[in-house]
Amino acid sequence: MDKPYSRTSEKNEYIDSYYSRTLDDKCDFDQLRNDVKTSVCVIGGGMAGVATAHSLVEKGEKPVLIEANRIGWGASGRNGGFVSSGFSKGPWEVANMVGESHARELYQLTNAALDSINRRMGNERESLIDDPHGHFEVSWFNEPGKVEKQVESMNDLMGVHYEFWPKDKFREYYHSNHYHDAYLKPQALQLHSLNYVRHSAREAEKAGAQIFEKTPAIEIKKTQNGWKIITDKGSVTADQIVMCCSAYIGGLNFRLSNATLPVATYVMLTEPLGDRLKEAIKGKWGVSDNRVSSNYYRTVKDNSLFWGGRVSMFNPQGKKLERIMMKDLLVVYPQLKGIKANVAWGGFMGYPAHKMPQIGELEPGFWYAQGFGGSGMTATVAGGEVVADAIINNDERYKLFEPFGLQYAGKPFGPIVAQTAYWLFQLQDAYKEWRLNR
Repeated sequence: MDKPYSRTSEKNEYIDSYYSRTLDDKCDFDQLRNDVKTSVCVIGGGMAGVATAHSLVEKGEKPVLIEANRIGWGASGRNGGFVSSGFSKGPWEVANMVGESHARELYQLTNAALDSINRRMGNERESLIDDPHGHFEVSWFNEPGKVEKQVESMNDLMGVHYEFWPKDKFREYYHSNHYHDAYLKPQALQLHSLNYVRHSAREAEKAGAQIFEKTPAIEIKKTQNGWKIITDKGSVTADQIVMCCSAYIGGLNFRLSNATLPVATYVMLTEPLGDRLKEAIKGKWGVSDNRVSSNYYRTVKDNSLFWGGRVSMFNPQGKKLERIMMKDLLVVYPQLKGIKANVAWGGFMGYPAHKMPQIGELEPGFWYAQGFGGSGMTATVAGGEVVADAIINNDERYKLFEPFGLQYAGKPFGPIVAQTAYWLFQLQDAYKEWRLNR
């Protein structure tokens, strides 16, 4: 088992979490210890970087990928594991910004990415999926008719087949007085996210990619014909590069670094609950609610509860984090009072101010795919696909993301602004609940 989460264990090794405790592939990838040349170098070994490398391999390229810590070490190996179509920004918000036709194309990319994830699991599907059931979005607010209309609109705009569930039907499976109407995403998955990102990296490696971990990029130099990435023990000379570092970019590129905020989010796994779980939950689907400060959760092995939520500029740890997350859980399911946490963990995700991924070409041969915080794994895989297709086939679908540019995210004061906004959103959620549900 990996060491408990601490500032010292943050470096290189996985934090203590449900994912690291149940990791299938415990073998390290190589470290880069010499100078190599390649046509494409991907910097960052989270889901964005691995998906980009995997897509490049599938198109006949043999890229080099370097990761400062371990493959899937950051948000990609710590998240909720929910996989469904869409982005952090709601579909009608996107449509209002870019038009319905443009929005439909964007969402089709995530539909295709869900197909890619299913295909790439191959024969390992059983070990990579925690639960094959879908995912519910449930309303925290009593707004009769609203959710049903939203489902009809989303099915039309996004080309999906979501199912409306009225409040009484939903509460047969989830016994919380806070919940109202809901809709089911039947094709959604609940993945073991760390196992999946490492599986994808292994498959890319088998097909010809060179994957290096514990290989931090220290400096990027522009050369006459491309780029040179200096690492602590070697270097990569490449015709083109793809930056996929998001919240962990540091000082590698000023413009990309200032376009996202590193925002912490948290997850907790309870102790095995046995029959007590049925006092609150009888469904096997994943669930998230529609508050701005929402919770998301799912059952693990039909026995424990995997509970996530919150965003913050702070990163509490250990027992303090367990108490915070347990308090949130008991707001929804007070009948579970007295249960204990098994482990709780946190990590940083890169959030753009506009809540959409940032994908494009900074200058000729310098690509980026970042800012997937809150958008989920399908958006991340879609980003890798459009960048790879642009590099190999000169495909221009990446330009669909141009309206969501690299706007300044407010550093160094951005995290404070984001934290203040989160607190305000909590107050807005509480007022809305009081007004609609009284």
